[in-house]
Amino acid sequence: MERFLSKLFEKMKNTKAGGIFAFIFFVIAILWCIFGFLKMLFIVLFTATGFFVGSFLFYDNSKFKKFLDRILPPGRFR
Repeated sequence: MERFLSKLFEKMKNTKAGGIFAFIFFVIAILWCIFGFLKMLFIVLFTATGFFVGSFLFYDNSKFKKFLDRILPPGRFR
């Protein structure tokens, strides 16, 4: 997690972070107006969870294969 955050902060130094965060908070405000607070919170939490799971699992193919082996044990289907 620390490695991910350090990479994220390094990228933010090289880009226009104000514009990026303005867009993110604009999207959150639109979601809040359309769906309400709890539904918006549900959408944001699942989106963030999907991003973190996807970034950690697909960062290294061997991690993804180990994850699949834990869920679907190797055997007659693979």
